[in-house]
Amino acid sequence: MEANPDEPHGAAVVADGFGLKGPRGWVFREVGLRAEPGSLVAIEGPSGSGRTCLLLALTGRMKAHEGHAEVAGLRLPRRMAAVRRISALGPVPGVSDLDPALTVDEHLRERALLQRRYDGSVRALVRRPAERAAATRARIDEALAAAGLDRDALPKSGRTSVRDLERLEALRLSVALALIGRPRVLALDDTDLKLSDADRAEAWALLRSVADAGTTVLAVCSEAPEGALRITTTAGDGAPADAGEEPTGTRAEDADEADGADEADGDEPRKAEADSSAPGGDEDRPGADGGAGDTRSARETPAARATDDTDDTENTGNTTEEGESDAFAETGRS
Repeated sequence: MEANPDEPHGAAVVADGFGLKGPRGWVFREVGLRAEPGSLVAIEGPSGSGRTCLLLALTGRMKAHEGHAEVAGLRLPRRMAAVRRISALGPVPGVSDLDPALTVDEHLRERALLQRRYDGSVRALVRRPAERAAATRARIDEALAAAGLDRDALPKSGRTSVRDLERLEALRLSVALALIGRPRVLALDDTDLKLSDADRAEAWALLRSVADAGTTVLAVCSEAPEGALRITTTAGDGAPADAGEEPTGTRAEDADEADGADEADGDEPRKAEADSSAPGGDEDRPGADGGAGDTRSARETPAARATDDTDDTENTGNTTEEGESDAFAETGRS
């Protein structure tokens, strides 16, 4: 899809009374948000408070049941497929994982091939092979530069397997793969998980640079950085979020109490609010490395994203977060 040069590359994200309900109750509820194109939005909160589900709902990968949101003027949940086409997922465990057996170059070539096949114009498909190869190399180099990933600095250059990458390097690779499609919205989960203080600072510097270049960034984290537009999700009762221009305060709840509320009563609603001054969230959740954290289904590929808007009303598959589950409307695009 060709971008309109008269419009900003990023997408404005607006939510008003946004909520998603699973079989055991509300996953999140009454989310209010206003983010301009090119904003860095940090979604923080305790494990099991609906952070990942909110991320997927705002990018058209899960169907909300209350209120509405708009991404680049596309209303959710009605225009979910259209939102998926302009958004891309970075690392989201269980949805857009890197294959540890593939090398860096193999991941990049695969993504560029799929991007050209499913999102390229007809004109691009009929180019000469040499022109297509040159365009592919240029797009990959552009994405790598934006993600700050230097293949030559890796142990085996582009032949380095994903399993041999450091956590920050894997994050940069996931961001580069997402940026190959030149999305207007980039979404990431567990942004600061298992990162040292120095690596965490580098990760946020990377995402700020992506946002400064015009792409709207939505990032789930345990603690939001300074200067980011903050949405804090809480388990248990919370005050309704304000959908106005200025972010509101948040109801601060102890993480242990929040987790206990989850276990004691699955029907307890969860609220999320936009906040520019609230304190940081929990420690990194253990579920990302096989612990008792989030579990999700359906690894997404660009091929799975080539769907029709008429499929927006369908829910397939189960997605859970700390015991909460909901059906994926459709597998998303990364």
